[in-house]
Amino acid sequence: MSGRLVPVATYATRSEAEIVQSLLESAGIDAALSADDAGGAYPFVLSGGAHVLVDEADVEAASELIASPPDEPSGQLEGGST
Repeated sequence: MSGRLVPVATYATRSEAEIVQSLLESAGIDAALSADDAGGAYPFVLSGGAHVLVDEADVEAASELIASPPDEPSGQLEGGST
């Protein structure tokens, strides 16, 4: 991350924010978390939620990825039938 970090989403729990952080990072978008929970020591004491932050240059791509619906399952498991 080289630019200014800006929030792209806020979640009620750190766990939800970490899932989105992982989704973004799997798409090649660096992401960070900001939460008022003592670094995860008090995960249920979030006064302002858990914020997902990205570089300002990645805001549009990150927002689109977060807003997009999850991929549809193919209906077929590997090695099995539908």
